Amino acid sequence: MTKIIFIVTRRVELIPKGFTEQEKLNINQTLIKNCKLNWQKFGYKKTNIDELCKGSGISKGAFYLFFDTKEDLFLQTLKSVQINLYSKIEEILSETPNKYGVAKALKKIYRVYYESPFMYETTSEDFISFFNKLSIQQQSELNSLSYEGAKTMLRKPFLTLKISEDLALSVLSTTLLTISLRDKMLSHSFDVFDFMVDHLIEKIFE
Repeated sequence: MTKIIFIVTRRVELIPKGFTEQEKLNINQTLIKNCKLNWQKFGYKKTNIDELCKGSGISKGAFYLFFDTKEDLFLQTLKSVQINLYSKIEEILSETPNKYGVAKALKKIYRVYYESPFMYETTSEDFISFFNKLSIQQQSELNSLSYEGAKTMLRKPFLTLKISEDLALSVLSTTLLTISLRDKMLSHSFDVFDFMVDHLIEKIFE
């Protein structure tokens, strides 16, 4: 008699393995690093979570052990980049503790923006798409981070403002926003920005 054998199969869900604290830290840092590189190269919309996970050695399911959403990862990445940038600014101001150090720091910021337009062109469609996905609290947090860093720079004991702090912040932030016009300038945008900064610091600081 021929026996008929029924093979029963079932779908097995892949459950993310547990990670040690050091593994969590390493994976978190790798995700942020890969996010930064992909964001700089492809922009927010074209950066794929599956690819970031593959490059970080984890499954997509494991990704949500670290970040609730794609936007959470991008926000943490931008915050990390900003903190590193502020650290470089502090180094510049320590080496040149006067208004000319501020000018040097601003030129550094502009060049970082220039190299990473997807991350800093806040008026671009790609950045707006990212920003609009954030919660109101996250949007406020991001805006506050930018202004707090600038305020820290302006409040150095070796600097004296000729104008109000709010006006100084507004003028300097507006100057940085010219990054979005770089391709429309007749001269190289570095020359344009440096010229503006060199003249503005004389009007802003004693």
